[in-house]
Amino acid sequence: MEPPKSLLHHVLMVSFPGQGHINPLLRLAKCLASKGLLVTFSTTQQTGQMMKEATNKTDDTTSNIGDGQLRFEFFSDGWDIDEPKRASLDAWMHQLETAGRDSFIQLINQHAEQGRPVSCIINNPFVPWVTDVATELGIPSAVLWVQSCAVYSIYYHYHHQLVSFPNPDQQDLTLDLPGLPTLDFQDIPSFLTLNPFDSLKQVILAQFKNLEKAFCVLVDSFEELESETISAMSHLAAPIRPVGPLFKSQNDVKVRGDMWKAADDCLRWLDSKSPGSVVYVSFGSIVALPKEQMEELGSGLLNSGLPFLWVVKPPPKELGIGSGLPDGFVEEAEDKGSVVVEWSPQEQVLDHPSVACFVTHCGWNSSMESLSSGVPVVAFPQWGDQVTNAKFLVDVYGVGLRMKKCTKKDQELVTSEEVERCIVEVTKGLKAEELKKNALKWKKAAEEAVAEGGSSYRNIQSFVDDIKRMAC
Repeated sequence: MEPPKSLLHHVLMVSFPGQGHINPLLRLAKCLASKGLLVTFSTTQQTGQMMKEATNKTDDTTSNIGDGQLRFEFFSDGWDIDEPKRASLDAWMHQLETAGRDSFIQLINQHAEQGRPVSCIINNPFVPWVTDVATELGIPSAVLWVQSCAVYSIYYHYHHQLVSFPNPDQQDLTLDLPGLPTLDFQDIPSFLTLNPFDSLKQVILAQFKNLEKAFCVLVDSFEELESETISAMSHLAAPIRPVGPLFKSQNDVKVRGDMWKAADDCLRWLDSKSPGSVVYVSFGSIVALPKEQMEELGSGLLNSGLPFLWVVKPPPKELGIGSGLPDGFVEEAEDKGSVVVEWSPQEQVLDHPSVACFVTHCGWNSSMESLSSGVPVVAFPQWGDQVTNAKFLVDVYGVGLRMKKCTKKDQELVTSEEVERCIVEVTKGLKAEELKKNALKWKKAAEEAVAEGGSSYRNIQSFVDDIKRMAC
């Protein structure tokens, strides 16, 4: 379907093929389309096929959203789906930056040949080479930062060596940055301290080498939430523009980017529960907890006495460990008001009145969704920016508790007793009323930010105006 003549401004959005990257970028895509732009959303063909299967799409359809259009088109990373080298993160990231880059350039050229020249390219942080491609082709570019402004500041200061960061032998030292609270070693993104995946660290930091080529950095956050951090970073060449929470800006649920089929029947299950009674548990698309930790978590959920909705994404088949659930758990939990699903429509779950709290890994998407839905949290961060987000959710935003590990069975585990304690404290304990009050305060602030005239609404409109101005 060809776009109407009025849609002269074409934005090409390029996502790293991960669920936590696709969600915010697709939400931004829908938001920009609603403002009258033609938006093409792109990621690798393999991920595109997963999205089609999960959402029952049969082709690269075009959707009318608001005054504009949103279309999908994918590029190849040059490998077959069953290529064994995909198991090596370093090898695949190199493949994406070489063969994927060539395929992506072909896609841009095809758009021009078909009468849809690209006016602006937007990418997210794990594909920094996209910004270089845009510069080489003379196309204005922007970046959607998919973590918090606070984490952006931490990486920025690390990359430019503006302050000294503690190393693994200095875990008693703290980190002080402008506009941020004092961070303990455990609060610093683990990519910079203890994380074994050095390639991810290098890819994240690579974005800061070419950010001056982008005319702005959009962030899925809002000014009222991170005002001190944003103010402290106002001098940057590529200015930060908070445009979130994006899932509140454009909530057209018909166009989704799920890589796994969401279990919509869990919403009907929630309908059968009393208001504020259900514990929602999800650790996102990547985190896989060891068997011993899953057993402790399952026991804690059962012992809390509250009904729960637990999202358990099955481990990769090659690991040969079944569903990932503790043995016999489904049978034991059957009569205790629980439901376990492989994937859920999370933004709709968190917005459901029966949900009392969210046991979360504290990924930024989940953090923004819980804050914007007024749901208190039990924080269980694992790695990366999750540890920093947990610090802010608990100590700065005041919406939850952080579970603590101890040594059990010669492992560092969160025990079932700790799981039960935190859930009860957040939902029924002395702090429950205060945590809920703070959560509702942030929900109100988020809604005001995206409403007409709000801070994020103005920033999005300013961004759209910039695209149109540069395309003239």
